[in-house]
Amino acid sequence: MKNIRLGCVIAGATLVTTIPYQALAAEPKQLEDITVESTRVEESQFKVPAAIGTVNQDDIQLGRQQLGLDESLNSIPGIFFQNRYNFAQDLRVSIRGFGSRAAFGIRGVKIFTDGIPSTLPDGQGGVDDIDLGSATRIEVTRSPISSLYGSAAGGSINIYTEDGPEIPFIEGSVSVGEYGFDKEQIKAGGQAGKLNYLVNVSHLQLDGYRDFSENELSLLNSKFRYNFSEDTQLSVILNAVNSPISQDPGGINAADAAADPTQARGLNVDTNSGEEFDQQKAGFVLQHRINENHAFKLRNYYLWKEFANRLPIFPNGDRVEFDRFFYGGGADYTYTDYLFGHANRLIIGFDIDKQDDDRRRWNHSLAIPGSQFLDQKEEVTSYGIFIQDEFALTNNLELTVGLRYDEVQFDVQDNFLADGKDDSGSLDFNELNPRVSLLWSPMQSINLYATFSTSFETPTTTELRPKTAGSAGFNQDLRAQTARNYEIGVKGLLTGSLSYDVAVYHIDVENELVPKEDPTGWEYFENAAESTRDGVEAALSVQPSFLPGLTATFAYTYSDFEFDVFENLAGNKIPGVPEHQFHAELSYYHPSGMYAIWDIQHVGSFYANDTNTVQTDAYQVANIRAGYLGQFGNWEISPFLGLNNMFDEEYNTNVRLNAFGGRFFEPAPDRNFYAGITARYNFGL
Repeated sequence: MKNIRLGCVIAGATLVTTIPYQALAAEPKQLEDITVESTRVEESQFKVPAAIGTVNQDDIQLGRQQLGLDESLNSIPGIFFQNRYNFAQDLRVSIRGFGSRAAFGIRGVKIFTDGIPSTLPDGQGGVDDIDLGSATRIEVTRSPISSLYGSAAGGSINIYTEDGPEIPFIEGSVSVGEYGFDKEQIKAGGQAGKLNYLVNVSHLQLDGYRDFSENELSLLNSKFRYNFSEDTQLSVILNAVNSPISQDPGGINAADAAADPTQARGLNVDTNSGEEFDQQKAGFVLQHRINENHAFKLRNYYLWKEFANRLPIFPNGDRVEFDRFFYGGGADYTYTDYLFGHANRLIIGFDIDKQDDDRRRWNHSLAIPGSQFLDQKEEVTSYGIFIQDEFALTNNLELTVGLRYDEVQFDVQDNFLADGKDDSGSLDFNELNPRVSLLWSPMQSINLYATFSTSFETPTTTELRPKTAGSAGFNQDLRAQTARNYEIGVKGLLTGSLSYDVAVYHIDVENELVPKEDPTGWEYFENAAESTRDGVEAALSVQPSFLPGLTATFAYTYSDFEFDVFENLAGNKIPGVPEHQFHAELSYYHPSGMYAIWDIQHVGSFYANDTNTVQTDAYQVANIRAGYLGQFGNWEISPFLGLNNMFDEEYNTNVRLNAFGGRFFEPAPDRNFYAGITARYNFGL
């Protein structure tokens, strides 16, 4: 049936390309100065004294499978992704090495969608509810920004979704491909008086390359904005996601990966390892400009989640369930004026977040009497207040100073007292993080900056688990991981045809959180290391005048990360981060409506364990996607197709660090094909 459907999509796409539609504006956006918002104020990306990269709507959506953020963000240096295809373990995101050790979920990086956080107060984030089908821009800040966002050692990822256009529309798309890939999407939006709206619904089904890796995901995302006046607007974001099945094939050793890369780990299959969840989120953002000098923003959000996970704990597995209620809010006040005759911008704000988890855990199966060994209520409350000032020392020299104070409180109430002990307890973390930056712009196309900042990461509730298997409560020995960051950089835009961005940094990390795993598969964490991280990040985009429609983009990352103090491993490289990464992309848009985009990514070798006894091979993965944009009356038709891993490279989509028994590897799919078609109807043309 899926092969028949794939054939129908390809036939429909072929038919469309033979019809004389009027070509749409099939051309790349011109290289231009982009206004970013991830620093809490609107600013030119070239005037932000930090490493920051952006991708636009075509980068995210056009001809993509839209399985993960990495499809479009690989073009930004300093960020490394793994695990696109194992939805049960979540996409692993690493910025400057922060987040590379996360067993699941995203650590060390703050994630926001339209200003609403997808990162919990304990520092763990997820991207299951990210709607790539309606994303219009993604900003990645690659500098520690604890002075603005609290627990964010690596930086932030800010996703912004589409607004409804002035002319209402409805759009449907279907895409299919190998390994049971099947995705449908319906999107509608427009402007009705003072109300702007956009609603997107999608359903994804993926059987997966490896055995026991099926995933199903349904997603609803909507944004409504009401403009009370030119100075006041209220945005309402409503999001719901349901995943009834997400299987975890597990890691396998090198011999098994070589013999049959599609196989799953036997224990994962035997224990039916995987997860399912249901989540709803509502967010409200009110913006008001009092006058040309004063403005403020208020935000409020709520999240409800029911989650169940089956873990491959020897011999028969464990089951974890929790019911989560996450809510919070905050405010920013911005004052822009002259101070002592110099331009000045001051921002003051606060954030308050609360996470309530009712967590339960069983040995083996719910059906076995007496198998429960954990029932506890976990609460995490975070308070943060910050201030930042941007002061123009001269017309081309700007000083930025910032400071944030955070309190993060962890409380656990042990409700499982059948074991004869009460493991209730609490932990408090208090952190103060400054930032000082200088930005010098001797000419419009050159912007040099230097920054010093500090950052921190608290352990998550999962990382606070005790060292003893089957125990409840929190590990009282853990402390927050802290870092000092030094960075210099230069960036700019030359004559609209070339943009560049280079950053060099040095980071000292203390109390680094390191995972450990005992022979049963029980994982716990320790503050066991200090490390040094030195790196270079460079990005370049070129639009040559001799070939209109062509854009060449390049990104290079050099990472020299090693332990200074860690048991007897001082001098070892930090695992999970390649020393070298390179990404290149060529995109061509023809006036006829045809387009083609080719990219290649080189990932250097890296270590899979702290002892540096296992090293992965370097690999290169190339992909190509192409399509057609055409219009016939009120209709827009866009067929597309893509080829992933076009040179059939053998590599691992994920490497599980320090895995017991040598089960480091999750092999990636070989060469695979997908195709789709989008039809859009514009009302009132």
